[in-house]
Amino acid sequence: MADPTSLLNTAVGATAGSATPLSGYRIQSSAKVDDSPEAVSSPGYPTAGWYPAGPRSTVLAALIADGVYADPFYSTNLRKIPKADFRVPWWYRSDFTLTGSRERTRLDFSGVISAADVYVNGRQVARAADVTGAYTHHELDVTSLVRPGKNTVAFRVRPNDPGKDLTMGWIDWLQPPPDQNMGIVRDVLVRRGGPVALRDAHVVTRLAVPSLASADLTVKARARNDSGAAVTARVSGRIGGTAFARTVSLAAHQTKTVTFSPADVPGLHLTAPKVWWPAGLGGQPLYGLRLAASVTGTVSDSAHETFGIRDVRAPLNADGARQYRINGRKLLIKGGGWSPDEFLRWDRRYVEDRLRYALDLGLNTIRLEGHIEPDEFFDLADRYGILTLPGWECCDKWEGNVNGDEPGDPWTAADHPVAKASMAAEAARLRDHPSVVSFLIGSDFAPDATIEKTYLGALRAADWNTPVVAAASDNSSPVSGSSGMKMTGPYDWVPPDYWYAKREGGATGFNSETSAGPDIPTLDTLRRMMTPAELATLWKDPAARQYHRSPSSTFATLKLYDAALTGRYGPPTGLADYVRKAQLAQYENVRAQFEAYGRNATDASKPSTGVVYWMFNSGWTSLHWQLTDRYLDQGGAYFGTKKANEPLHVQYSYDDRSVVVVNNRHTPASRLTVRAALFDPDGTRVYERTATGTTVAGDGAHRTAFTLPASVRGTATTHLVRLTLSDASGKEVSRNVYWLSTRPDTLDWAHTDWYYTPTTSYADLTGLDSMARVPVSARASTAAGRHGMSTTTVTVRNVGKGKTPSLLTEVHLVDPAGRPVLPVRWSDNDVSLWPGESVTLTVTYRTADLHGSAPRVRIAGWNAARRTVPAG
Repeated sequence: MADPTSLLNTAVGATAGSATPLSGYRIQSSAKVDDSPEAVSSPGYPTAGWYPAGPRSTVLAALIADGVYADPFYSTNLRKIPKADFRVPWWYRSDFTLTGSRERTRLDFSGVISAADVYVNGRQVARAADVTGAYTHHELDVTSLVRPGKNTVAFRVRPNDPGKDLTMGWIDWLQPPPDQNMGIVRDVLVRRGGPVALRDAHVVTRLAVPSLASADLTVKARARNDSGAAVTARVSGRIGGTAFARTVSLAAHQTKTVTFSPADVPGLHLTAPKVWWPAGLGGQPLYGLRLAASVTGTVSDSAHETFGIRDVRAPLNADGARQYRINGRKLLIKGGGWSPDEFLRWDRRYVEDRLRYALDLGLNTIRLEGHIEPDEFFDLADRYGILTLPGWECCDKWEGNVNGDEPGDPWTAADHPVAKASMAAEAARLRDHPSVVSFLIGSDFAPDATIEKTYLGALRAADWNTPVVAAASDNSSPVSGSSGMKMTGPYDWVPPDYWYAKREGGATGFNSETSAGPDIPTLDTLRRMMTPAELATLWKDPAARQYHRSPSSTFATLKLYDAALTGRYGPPTGLADYVRKAQLAQYENVRAQFEAYGRNATDASKPSTGVVYWMFNSGWTSLHWQLTDRYLDQGGAYFGTKKANEPLHVQYSYDDRSVVVVNNRHTPASRLTVRAALFDPDGTRVYERTATGTTVAGDGAHRTAFTLPASVRGTATTHLVRLTLSDASGKEVSRNVYWLSTRPDTLDWAHTDWYYTPTTSYADLTGLDSMARVPVSARASTAAGRHGMSTTTVTVRNVGKGKTPSLLTEVHLVDPAGRPVLPVRWSDNDVSLWPGESVTLTVTYRTADLHGSAPRVRIAGWNAARRTVPAG
């Protein structure tokens, strides 16, 4: 039988400038290892009984992959994993085989949670006191310790405690992993090179705004002589067709910064530069920098960087709110809070799928509160044109000096250099990514003067050239000043009209994290994540503690949410009815949140400047804070967001009953026709109005077409409102259906808490339950496309003979067993159709996700029976 350690033996070549990631590890608890660190880290040490782990892996991620524990996303399996196993250090051990003996060899890494002693070939090369913090970057010269052939590196990783360590924690997002993510979650690189190393290569861009007619590029890098003798190095580089070079004299162990600017390289002044834009506003062109350092004609090291040219500014407006401008153009930030996988497992395809979802939803920004993802995440954001707002997280050690009664220990003298190193490393890593438009040095609290100066000094040293924000809350720091953001919530249920009030979390200013709390997934997902008994509590017992909601006592139950669901729509009659009402409520509420912020963005007084839905996704199977669930299924919250953020959109205003057209495109729109019709639940039309010749400017401008009446004839307390927007040719470009009550939701503003505003009486939407069942037909066909993708086209029609519409009719792509095919991107969904109306929808997906079977389409609605039709 082969030695299992041979499976984790990374081949490392001798090419100068190469950086080879270790292919993986064998890991084991230190409680089960009696041998000395010197023995463990020596080549040939036997690891029988150790667990294999990937190149980026927490301890628990490896054990889950190895089948040690049952699916932690199901039921309470996560709670059954013993925490005691992770209260001792764990060994990470990997072999690598070197080619060549003359090259210098270095270990280059970050992402150690929380700290590690490092050994190479039986010798300690770093102590845990120095290799500490998830974000600190380390480069260890091990040239004297390695040899041609097999070598060994071993990390003794310390347990993590987010309250005591500057690492990562989960706050109230989800049930935390029992190992607290201890491990190595970024690549460990083996670098090879000659006597002179190139480090810190980057490009500082200056774009002429507002003309965008030219840009100046300044290239910087550090040339470091790692030898004991003086050398002369030639540093040469290229950006596109512009080449440049300089000779640098370096004393033994000396480092110099090498700079190339338009003053000495005219080609670095670009005319008509290719400007990077957020998605929907323009293209995402990227430039490449290549640098090399040569000694006596032989390449000693090389560096490669990709960058974009764009200008980001975020001044405070007259109301003190932060207003982002990209390339001189105002932009309403429409974002979502990002969660990585709970076990920090990196899956490029899964991340890419979620970023595509963000674009599909009309979002332009992702906020990363801590959990700052690997380089590939930002590469993808650059490519897709998605802005990112990274920053440090709240409620643990990061804000321990300023967070009052919140968790997190105060800092000691040892924490300050770790914070400085963390900021320097992340600034250097992120600065060239055009998608990164700020760094938030605080979250719930702004840093104190000492810590802020540390952060700002590290950012300046890295040539950081986008806004630095003091906090995600309405706080100020001594140097950066006001954050220009608010963190007023809510985080739990509020009614749709809440969002239109220009107070608290309503649509004014920049709200960095906010939503109406729970986002109940689809029935398909619920059955994948909870037992039947657990599912019954959702609709039978609002006071039941829900393990899949949050570890926070504030968010432990669905009591507020369930009370609103019952109060507005009537008591659920079973699980399916509960989920049916939840999807309707979530569509309604999330749509209102984004529509309110969209409508108010160009107001003359107290405009909205940004909104970040809390959250975009969850790192595990969750009952709250998610526009898409763990399995990438899409429910009411998803399609309510997609509807609200249409490029050209007609919407109803819950505050003043106005019907408004919002133009999110850059170019104005004219000769538009707006139609509104109100119906009783049985389909009887009780009001209609049309406005023609409507014109609306671009860049988020809005125009009021008319206002709906406060009351209409009849005795119904629930009404449906159908809005349509047609262009100059008569083509329908936006359609929006609302369900409204003659009795409004009543908010108790005086008793607003940090996480919600109480509702003292609910809108009466129970009339929706009286809607007659209507037949809906569907025809579907599928065509294979390029790049392994397929498209299914579905025509859905209300074939009822009466007047009743089919409300919120949802369409799912499923396999022959009825399981959802995911991920998918629909042209539209959750559609409402009046008798005789039809709509043709398309859905794109990976052909391979059907595993060779024929697709099927499942249709269901608020008042339409479920049926499945073939789509082959």
